Amino acid sequence: MASPVWAPKRGSANPDSAAPTAQSMGKRRSNLSCTNVAASCLRVRTATKACRTRSLFRRFFSGDDDLSDFDSSASNALFSVASRLEKLYGGKAYVGLRIPDADTGSRQHIDLVLVTKGEAVVVSVKNFAGVTSIRPDGSWVCLDGSHYKEQSHPDPVAEAKRAASVLESYLEQRGVALPDGYFSSKVVLPNPKFCSHSIVPSDYFPPEVITYEQWAQLKPESKSTLSGWIKGAFRGAKKEMQETMHQQLNFVLGTAPMWDRLELKGNKYVLGEFLEFKGKQEDMQILRNIRRTKIGRLIIQKTSMFGFAPSRLQVLYSPRDYRSEGASSSEWVEVTVRSSTEILFQPTNSSKVRKFKLSSIVSMTLSA
Repeated sequence: MASPVWAPKRGSANPDSAAPTAQSMGKRRSNLSCTNVAASCLRVRTATKACRTRSLFRRFFSGDDDLSDFDSSASNALFSVASRLEKLYGGKAYVGLRIPDADTGSRQHIDLVLVTKGEAVVVSVKNFAGVTSIRPDGSWVCLDGSHYKEQSHPDPVAEAKRAASVLESYLEQRGVALPDGYFSSKVVLPNPKFCSHSIVPSDYFPPEVITYEQWAQLKPESKSTLSGWIKGAFRGAKKEMQETMHQQLNFVLGTAPMWDRLELKGNKYVLGEFLEFKGKQEDMQILRNIRRTKIGRLIIQKTSMFGFAPSRLQVLYSPRDYRSEGASSSEWVEVTVRSSTEILFQPTNSSKVRKFKLSSIVSMTLSA
């Protein structure tokens, strides 16, 4: 058997050929460890530099902002529910209402109102996740399984009923007289991470609540074969409204106070309040006419630069018209500003003002 490379030759008296000591072996291991650590650090630095280069490359060629730190899941769920209800039951869904409450002197936030020719439903969308329980006082407690955090929420059923009452009073003030019991209220829980029936029984929640399992059962083709709880939720036995009353209701809701709305790239939505534009003085002068008293909606379009990030963007906006919901193509005004121009926006349920670059925005809708 061959001797190890460090083994001394037989009969050799050379002290340098002697077997290595523990001290020399320790030095060799130490040198190897230092070499490995240095190589690992070099790989990390190289990977980090490559990641930053790719990120800068993407931002340069796409012109997009990094919105990964902004959580729009609640607003996204709200618009997703509204879109699905319109597809399932027809009618019109009004999202993000801010209805004046005469009793408190404040504004009542309403997630959405679905109006069909047979009824109207105030829908509260709660993007709750985790195992949920109800306390004796009616409040809800959600235990997030991923972070093991316990979050307490006011009774959403009571909140939805309160919102429906405020809305009915507001409609009466604006001359819309509805039949008794025409409005109902529901709570929709559309988050797939909400607790399943295997954990919480289906009859644990009040009848006004539509859990994720129930929400997932809805299919567009099942309109003619709706189950009992769906009929109770959105197809109650109510009187058919007269056409004039239906038109009047849609007009009042369409002109009611609402949150401003941002549509971002990647199918993200943000509800809140538009504050102002930020940018070069020249661009501010160009955008000076975009005020909520005059403008209802603006659209951001990129100028074509063969795939490169455009240095300027086209902004289309239309004058506000209270007589109709949309604007004809001849009414749109087009201006061009730098892509670095920003919008200052105060999202709902947040104390922090956010800055959004125009390059990350698809459209913005302003409430009157």
